[in-house]
Amino acid sequence: METKPVIEVSRLTKRYGRVTAVDELSFTVGPREIVGFLGPNGAGKSTTMRILAGFLPASSGSARIAGFDVFHQSAEVRRRIGYMPENNPLPPDMRVREYLKFRARLKGLYGTDCRLRVDLVQELCGLKDMGRRIIGTLSKGYRQRVGLADALVHDPPLLILDEPTIGLDPNQIRSLRQLIKDLGQRHSVLLSSHILPEVEMTCTRVLIMHRGRVRAAGTTSDLQDAMSGGHQVVAEIEAPESDLRECWETMPEIASFNLAPASGNYIRCALTPVNGGDLRDRVYEETRVHGWRLRELTFSRHSLEDIFVHLTRAERTEE
Repeated sequence: METKPVIEVSRLTKRYGRVTAVDELSFTVGPREIVGFLGPNGAGKSTTMRILAGFLPASSGSARIAGFDVFHQSAEVRRRIGYMPENNPLPPDMRVREYLKFRARLKGLYGTDCRLRVDLVQELCGLKDMGRRIIGTLSKGYRQRVGLADALVHDPPLLILDEPTIGLDPNQIRSLRQLIKDLGQRHSVLLSSHILPEVEMTCTRVLIMHRGRVRAAGTTSDLQDAMSGGHQVVAEIEAPESDLRECWETMPEIASFNLAPASGNYIRCALTPVNGGDLRDRVYEETRVHGWRLRELTFSRHSLEDIFVHLTRAERTEE
């Protein structure tokens, strides 16, 4: 099985005058990985994607796609990338199949090869019955599918998708999410999105950018484990709030806690452990000793949104 990275970026930098949009960025993407490329507006995500796709030159550093240098072997790189920009420039007056055949010919496919690939991407992207439809009459969801079919038509090893679900309704997002997951079985995917739950459900790994640099990288589980011990313990207990507060303040295993009213006379206790310890046995024992009623005792993992906000807010505070 191929293990060589499909994307290799090393100290990539892009400057616009005095503004540094991408600052000595380094990362890799392996074969058949779906990598979420995250960051607040202005983090440098779209600039990086455009450099990788050959639309922008870098100021310094290097980038390779499937072993080919983006700057010195750009023709070879373009053959191996399917790029879907955030604002997909589709011609509104062309029919779907007409457009896909036109794009396939631009990418070097002719005759039978062109027809078969267009047939296949229409099938893959749910456009089989849309071939004669005028693109301008399609819904936003179907136009996104046409853009994805365009990116796929020459069967590239790498797909770069910039905000592919922007403007879609929940049903369209779910459908496109499953399509991207299916494509990840044959292609590497670098996906930028602000819909963090979708990234969490779709991607095998995430890169979080801020101020032009990667601030965190890994699976969601890795990032959860690195943040405040990876989890909190949530307990709903029927007890006086002052007694609960005194108990948690004197327990050395607890790094921090938060108390909030729950339904009835219960208090919701969110307890962050020291060094990632498991507090559940200790919490249960405290409720038994004090005679408190316990109706919930669970782990509460940090969401990708929690991690994203924590990292980018921390960076802003430091500045």
